[in-house]
Amino acid sequence: MPKKTTADVKKTKKKDFETVAEISAPATVPEIEVTPKKKILFVASESTPFIATGGLAEVIGSLSRALAKNSDLDVRVVIPLYSDIATEYRSKMKYLGNIFVPLAWRNQYCGIFSYEKEGVIFYFLDNEYYFKRPGCYGYYDDGERFAFFSRSVLEIMPFLGFFPDVLHCHDWQAALAAVYLKTIYCFRPEYQFIRSLFTIHNIEYQGKYSLDILEDLFGISNSWRYLLEYDKCINLMKAAIECSEKFSTVSPRYAEEIKDPFYAHGLDPIVRRNEFKLTGILNGIDVDSYNSETDPAIFCNYTKEDPEPKKRCKEELQKMFNLPVKAETPIVAVISRLVSHKGLDLVKTVIEEILRQDVQVIILGKGDSMYENFFTDLAKNYVGKLVTVIAFNPDLSRKIYAGADLFLMPSKSEPCGLSQMIACRYGTVPVVRETGGLYDSIKPVSLGGNGFTFANYNAYDMLYVIREAIACYQNKEFWPELVKRVMNSDFSWQRSAGEYEKLYRSMLQ
Repeated sequence: MPKKTTADVKKTKKKDFETVAEISAPATVPEIEVTPKKKILFVASESTPFIATGGLAEVIGSLSRALAKNSDLDVRVVIPLYSDIATEYRSKMKYLGNIFVPLAWRNQYCGIFSYEKEGVIFYFLDNEYYFKRPGCYGYYDDGERFAFFSRSVLEIMPFLGFFPDVLHCHDWQAALAAVYLKTIYCFRPEYQFIRSLFTIHNIEYQGKYSLDILEDLFGISNSWRYLLEYDKCINLMKAAIECSEKFSTVSPRYAEEIKDPFYAHGLDPIVRRNEFKLTGILNGIDVDSYNSETDPAIFCNYTKEDPEPKKRCKEELQKMFNLPVKAETPIVAVISRLVSHKGLDLVKTVIEEILRQDVQVIILGKGDSMYENFFTDLAKNYVGKLVTVIAFNPDLSRKIYAGADLFLMPSKSEPCGLSQMIACRYGTVPVVRETGGLYDSIKPVSLGGNGFTFANYNAYDMLYVIREAIACYQNKEFWPELVKRVMNSDFSWQRSAGEYEKLYRSMLQ
């Protein structure tokens, strides 16, 4: 047998090693394609829990958190850093840096802060000249303030390294962000693939200004004047509708109503011209916050399976307002801004006829002095029947929601409305006019629905359904079942968020 050489031994070892390597080598791992998240940036003038003057803030805070639960979405929100934002939030904000924002001939400081909550990154834009003031709105220079804010939104994107797929702008205060995107920034490569969605929360407030300030205040060339001009003035809402790929309203019914001159406050020709890109999506509410099972503000917690303890909430509410403690007497609640378009003129017309029945009425709100004075004086004449509280009091409102039996909301126009949804969460049956979101959220009891409704804007049509509701309350077998049905209404953001996701994806196809 021939003797193996050193070279032969090395070849054998190499062959054996290669054989072992082939056996032990792992199977080829296929590459996993990671789909990048779709980036959504909300631009709004307010948001809960930081600062709120109305329903807009609730929508921004709740909708953004609902969308962020989808792992395919990167949701962020940007609002001004108002001085009224509480220290408990300010102290936890992270300072990211600052830039200077060009606005016509001005070059203004903009500080950038962030705060993360429930999967959403909130950005706060700081400029004390514009935002170190009490409240959010109502200043002579609101046009300039929100022009600065909108321009800043576009300017912070390179600083943050965050260019959204969808820029979701809300109401006229954020309208210029959509306009700037399609005018000043449309030629910059990093901005060209951003799509904008403009949501109308209330078409009554459109952001109207003199055409004289287009260049000097807003920094927009007169060559773009045709986008902003409407009815001989600048109209920011009109401009945002024209510039955005899509625009939406906060209920399907309202999307149809704003094509009608009665509801559109002069913008109906623009809405009809652009209706091919209009969508209506009903708002939701924060069902964790408005929860009769856990709400610490109400007198007694109860569930939709067992709403019996609600009776104690009613009893304690009657004691609080020195009303006769009568379980058999229904309490009708009104929690509203005291202004005409909320239907207070209807209430004023027939309130005394309502009070002649076995009923107690509680009115909570602030607004026009005419209504404040009328309902305050009337309460003095109907002691034990009518209570009027001129205030904005969230804690008290929850006690009323939980303690009342009926909730009256006869609005002339209501883009969405949240109060009727909140009332349902506490088992208080709504009485509403069929308009906007009230029509979409409350259906007649007679058709198996969750409330009492009337169509015509007429005080005596309203009075008729109130009497119907009071009579229904006296049916001791049916009423507890109706309360359960009302409490089972689904007004969570999960459904609405799904509709917005579909809308975003349709814009990005």
